[in-house]
Amino acid sequence: MKPNFDQFKLRDAKKAKKILKKIEDADEKIKLMHVCGTHQDTLVKHGLDPMLKKVGVEICQGPGCPVCVTTQREIEEMITLAENGKTVAVFGDMLNVPGSEKTLLDIRSEGGDVKIVYSIDDALKMAKEKDEVVFISVGFETTIPSTANVIKNGPPSNFSILPCNRVVPPALEAIMDMGEIDLDGLIEPGHVSTIIGTEPYRSLSDRYKIPQVVAGFEPLDLLLAVWMLLKQVQEGRSEVENEYKRVVKEEGNVKAKKLMEKVFEPTDVRWRGFPNIPDSGLKLRERYGMYDARDKFSDILGPLKDREFEEPEGCSCGAVLRGVMKSNECTLFGDECTPNDPVGPCMVSREGACNIEYRYR
Repeated sequence: MKPNFDQFKLRDAKKAKKILKKIEDADEKIKLMHVCGTHQDTLVKHGLDPMLKKVGVEICQGPGCPVCVTTQREIEEMITLAENGKTVAVFGDMLNVPGSEKTLLDIRSEGGDVKIVYSIDDALKMAKEKDEVVFISVGFETTIPSTANVIKNGPPSNFSILPCNRVVPPALEAIMDMGEIDLDGLIEPGHVSTIIGTEPYRSLSDRYKIPQVVAGFEPLDLLLAVWMLLKQVQEGRSEVENEYKRVVKEEGNVKAKKLMEKVFEPTDVRWRGFPNIPDSGLKLRERYGMYDARDKFSDILGPLKDREFEEPEGCSCGAVLRGVMKSNECTLFGDECTPNDPVGPCMVSREGACNIEYRYR
C-alpha cells in the first residue's frame, strides 16, 4: 500500500509551528465551536487542543455527533421495535446507547434480532431473508443521500426506516439564539459541507455577525481554520470561508441535495440537550410514507408518543453538546461513566466528545 503523502503534508510539524506562531503573535483570545466528531478527534488525538489554549484559542465541541444528539425517545423506539420481533439494522455506535432500562445490545443478548450494518444497503439485503427489517436512519447530511436513494428506488414492502436524521444549519442557529456561550467563530464540518456546500451557512453570518470557516480533518486543516477565523475577528469581518476547497464546493453536491429534497421534507425535531429545533429534522414525503416505520408500526410505537423520557441520571451529555461544559467537567466522567459502562451517548459513540476525551487523555 502506497503512503498517502498528501496526508503527511497536512501533518507537517514545521508548518504547524509556523501557523501556531502566527496565532500567538496575533495576541487575541477567542472562543470557537466546531460541530464535528472528527474535528474533535483530530484536536485531541494530535494534541492541538492544549497547544491552541496556550496561544489564547479555546475550541469547544457542539452537536456534531449524530448518535449523541439522538433523543431518549428515539432510542426507546428502536428498542421497542426489536422487542416486538422486528429485525433492527443499526450502525454499531447505536448498539450500546442506554435507553430507559436497556440497550439494543441487551435486547440482542435476550434473543432480539439486532443487526450491525455499515450502510443502508446491508440492511436492504437482509430484507430478502427476514420478515420485517427496519433500518435505523441516524446521521447528518453526509449519509442522508444514500438513504434517500434506496427509498426512491422502491425497496421491498417488508423494508422500512426509522427516520432519525438531522440537518446541521438549524442547530447552529439554535445555539446562537440560546445565547448560552459567547462565540467568536464557528468551524464548520467538512463531511456535511461536501453535500450542502457553503451557501447554507451565509445567513448565519449575516444575521449573527459570526465568522465561519469550513475545515478539513487533518491537523493543518484545523490550524489554518483557526488562523482564518482569527483574521476575520481582527479585521471585523463575518464571512463564510472555505479552507477545505480540495473537497468542498460552494454549491455542494447538487445531485445529492436534489435526491434528499425529492424523498424527504423538513420537520421540527428535538435534539438531545436542546429544545425543539424548527426544520432541523427530516421526514419522508407522503408518497414514500409506506416506508416510515413510525407509521407502519404505529400499533407498537404509538404509545411512546405520550410518554416523557428523561436523560440518564447525572448525565451531562446535553450540556456537552451545547458547548457549555467540557467532558471532563462531568462528575461521572471516567469513573461512573466509561466506554465499557456508559451512562450517556457521548461516551458511547466514537464521535462523542466524552469517548474521545477518555480514549486519548
